Amino acid sequence: MIAAPRVAYFPDSLTEVNGVARTSQQLVSFATERALPFLCVHAGSASRTRHPSATVTRVELRRGRMSCGLERDLRFDLALWRYTGAVRAQVDAFGPDLIHITGPSDVGQLGAYLAYTMGVPLVASWHTNVHDFAESRLASALRWAPAGIRRGLSAAVGRHSLTLLIDFYKMARVLLAPNEELAGLLRRATNRPVHLMTRGVDTRLFTPLRRNRGDTDFVIGYVGRLSPEKNVRLLAALEAALVTRGAPPFRFVIVGDGSERAWLEPRMPRAEFPGVLTGEALARAYANLDVFVFPSTTDTYGNVVQEACASGVPVIVTSSGGPRFLVREGVTGFVRDDVEGQIEVVLEIMRNPARAAAMRIAARESARQASWPRVFERVYDAYDECVRGHRTAVDAGGQGRRELSWLARIVTAGLARKRRPRVAGAAAA
Repeated sequence: MIAAPRVAYFPDSLTEVNGVARTSQQLVSFATERALPFLCVHAGSASRTRHPSATVTRVELRRGRMSCGLERDLRFDLALWRYTGAVRAQVDAFGPDLIHITGPSDVGQLGAYLAYTMGVPLVASWHTNVHDFAESRLASALRWAPAGIRRGLSAAVGRHSLTLLIDFYKMARVLLAPNEELAGLLRRATNRPVHLMTRGVDTRLFTPLRRNRGDTDFVIGYVGRLSPEKNVRLLAALEAALVTRGAPPFRFVIVGDGSERAWLEPRMPRAEFPGVLTGEALARAYANLDVFVFPSTTDTYGNVVQEACASGVPVIVTSSGGPRFLVREGVTGFVRDDVEGQIEVVLEIMRNPARAAAMRIAARESARQASWPRVFERVYDAYDECVRGHRTAVDAGGQGRRELSWLARIVTAGLARKRRPRVAGAAAA
């Protein structure tokens, strides 16, 4: 690898509780520990600049009154462009070799705009199937409509959203994808080089050694947002089916929060809802499970699946999305789409302690292979390719810029309004 490039990172999420934030936190830590030159620009509750180390700078931008809620702790600020001048000054002073964005959020759009206008090559990583989220949330909102109309409208929105996303990602010189399926889709749709960016897991935090339960109930768990795109209503159906089948004593522990919680709680009398957990409390919750069920069909990777495995917990996932790539069928877990398929394997684990014990060991061992440093070393290889490609284009007499799609033209020209930040010292304190 050539000398470490200077990276300006614009993540969709950093301080929130979700997969993008967890990955972003680990990338900042990697740069800090390796003493790599790294500038992280992210949104938050205040406008300030911090220096975690001699080589790493964090610029936080306060979201304002024009922000709208996307999740419990995640917002989108329609007026984040007001920081353009101040952030550009920070980026210019840092002198990046590349800019890395994680999606089309308010911060991601700002990063893409600065990359293009400053002539800095862009790397874009795909973390979230926004088109699937749009489709599932619209279908949930239209539950009152006839099934045919609901399916048709939501599918159309999903297709259109995917087209918009692909156009946005075409702005980048190099792309990063969480699994091979998405990598193939992006290669075909964007004609850009695509590298795998998987995820690691902290096997010291998430470990079977944190198990401290004293009861004999069989505990089924879920961790994540309680929202329509996570398909969490399947959990209620699974509980009802287990009761009908006369399963041994069991209960659910459902960690997380979201709009679907109000629907789930009255329908799952055997479930505990501790809310959002982090750190050691979350690690203990995982370790005290007997099986982890993740019904989402929209996740691109499945950090929580990997955390469950690291905690020595067999997992059950669906055949859609990235989590299925983390499961060795019948060894560390199972891939099942419907309630009937899931209930059969839950009962198998319940009634076969020897197999359950073997799966717990195998799940833990599989997670031990996932290392955050190895993930980010590969990411830096992709950075190197991006920088080399850009320099080659510049040396050939061009500016190293890609032809922009119509959506990228809107982002880089139509939406950007250079305004002074309203908060004194914002992004330049």
